[in-house]
Amino acid sequence: MNRDNDKGKVLIRRSLIMAFGKFFLLMVIIGRLYYLQVYQADRYKTLADENRISTRLLIPPRGIIYDRNGEMIARNEQNFQALIVAEQTPNVQETLDAFKKIMPLSEAEEERIKKELKRKRSFVPIKIRDNLSWEEVSKIQLHAPDLPGIVIDEGLTRYYPYGESMAHVLGYVSSVSEKDVKDDPLLEVPGFKIGKSGIEKLFEKDLRGESGNLRLEVNAYGRIMKEIEKIDGIPGKDIELTLDARLQKKAYDLFGEESGAAVVLDVHTGEILTFVSAPSFDPNLMTKGLNNEQWQALVSNERNPLSDKAISGLYSPGSTFKMVVALAALEAGIIKPDTRSFCAGKMFLGNHAFHCWKKVGHGYINVVEALQHSCDIFFYETAQKLGIEKIAAMARRFGLGSRVGIGFDNEKAGLIPDKEWKLKRFGEPWQMGESLISGIGQGYILTTPLQLVTMMARLVNGGYEVRPTFIKVSEQERSQIKKINVSRENLELLKEGMFNVVNKPGGTAYWSQFNYNGQRMGGKTGTTQVRRITMKERQTGILKEEELPWRLRNHALFVGYAPADNPKYAVVVIVEHGGGGSSVAAPMASKILKEAVMLDPTKEAVDSRQ
Repeated sequence: MNRDNDKGKVLIRRSLIMAFGKFFLLMVIIGRLYYLQVYQADRYKTLADENRISTRLLIPPRGIIYDRNGEMIARNEQNFQALIVAEQTPNVQETLDAFKKIMPLSEAEEERIKKELKRKRSFVPIKIRDNLSWEEVSKIQLHAPDLPGIVIDEGLTRYYPYGESMAHVLGYVSSVSEKDVKDDPLLEVPGFKIGKSGIEKLFEKDLRGESGNLRLEVNAYGRIMKEIEKIDGIPGKDIELTLDARLQKKAYDLFGEESGAAVVLDVHTGEILTFVSAPSFDPNLMTKGLNNEQWQALVSNERNPLSDKAISGLYSPGSTFKMVVALAALEAGIIKPDTRSFCAGKMFLGNHAFHCWKKVGHGYINVVEALQHSCDIFFYETAQKLGIEKIAAMARRFGLGSRVGIGFDNEKAGLIPDKEWKLKRFGEPWQMGESLISGIGQGYILTTPLQLVTMMARLVNGGYEVRPTFIKVSEQERSQIKKINVSRENLELLKEGMFNVVNKPGGTAYWSQFNYNGQRMGGKTGTTQVRRITMKERQTGILKEEELPWRLRNHALFVGYAPADNPKYAVVVIVEHGGGGSSVAAPMASKILKEAVMLDPTKEAVDSRQ
């Protein structure tokens, strides 16, 4: 009996333990369910929604770019795309073959389409062709019964109405690369394009705008079931530049087949009206994407259409540098307005002869006349007395030898050499002969067109340190422009010399003068050698420019300003391997400056272009 009682107690105890265990497990399960369904309800609801709802970013319209007169120079246009949805056609290849009868596809395009069709799900649209014209869209729609699975999608694409003439300054937009992807999720949206160069890149964040959102309900396979919510993005900011589209087009067209650069500045503000590099490329093709043949044509062109010569072209300034040398000498008291030097056509340093461009020489000549006739001997002797350090210091004060800083990545600094630079670069001391060559803007000196026009603006605006800019300068900003500590009388002396260059007989640009309602221009020609003329050539006769291969011809330069009596515009024109500054660059600069004066809205004058 006792044994049965003991067994009963054991069974009761085991039952109680099992019941307690079950109760404990039940409480754990209930607690866990309560935790998941109450405390974690919002989290799991979000996860469920993420499985059910697909959120997509919407690309905002890119900001429009205007010139100073309100002319659109970069805008957005409708972009029609032909897409194919594999699940909506019984035979993809037959549909593509039918499409090719209407609109040819290259082998590369067809291969790309097939790869995407294999990689993506059957309900995902695949691009066949974009940038379709309205006529092409109409043709596709007309043949729609023969094109099952082909749909037309509408979006926006960037368009540059001034094409090649503004390609380097505006830049272009293109697809995002891996190195471009940073902290903005918009950059990861397929098909999104960003500024790759020029203004488009400089003001990318402003022009880009902010993305919108599209919430879609999808099934387990990712197929869209319905649209839940659409929130439009914020369009990019519109930008108004200081460029004048009319003057830009005029300057670009003047180059024709030539290679070079032209820049026009407002001398009082630094506002850039014209920024030309020639030859150029069509930015609209860059935006759409170049084929291999188009790309090879650009990179193999010896005149470098992809190079922005206005800021990355490095050139010896030649005689356009003589104003800097003259000013440095006047400021140092080395020469005075009435100081006269004798030019016999050549001078000697030791046993080495330095030649003037005029074999018979200019005779006795002062600084104003030396500028007018571009006498090399006068500036050789001036540089010899002055020394390279004073020349270099004055050059840097007027914007040469360092980046001007307009914000473009490809801007070059140029070079204004001095004794320290040569010792560091070559481990050799500076030679007097190198000072003489520097006195006429050659030797080691390298400048960009943008630096030269900055120099000219500072010389003729009374010595104010203007800096080039693409954004309009306010009156307050203008009042804060620093003044360079140089004599106004000396600057006026240089202007007299530059006025005579263009307007007095014997001036090197005399045949390029203009007179528009009493308004004239001043300036300075320059011709820089790209090869050394041997003694044998001097004795037997120097080859004419047209007899030389293009790459061995001299560069032609001109820096100028207008109106001469009250300067407002400064210009630089550089024609690579163009020959002489007086015969090639000066006439082009004259036409550009005359156009600038004629287009000036502040001048009340009768148009006399004919």
